Amino acid sequence: MFEIFTRSDVLLRGLKMASIVGIVLAIINHGDHILLGTMMFSNWIKVILTFCVPFCVSTISSVLAIIREQNISN
Repeated sequence: MFEIFTRSDVLLRGLKMASIVGIVLAIINHGDHILLGTMMFSNWIKVILTFCVPFCVSTISSVLAIIREQNISN
């Protein structure tokens, strides 16, 4: 499973999804603080974690889909 996780296409897909969804979620959750310049260190940590969630979801979904496809074709 780890070798599938580290495939470049799987990681790239995860990074793309994290970029798109993470930006949207960060704006929704922290946009007012970003615009007002009132972001604290703890808020920036939360923004980073916001990007981790869609990365993990996309990557795990890709890995499971590849494993399922390999099992079907065997």
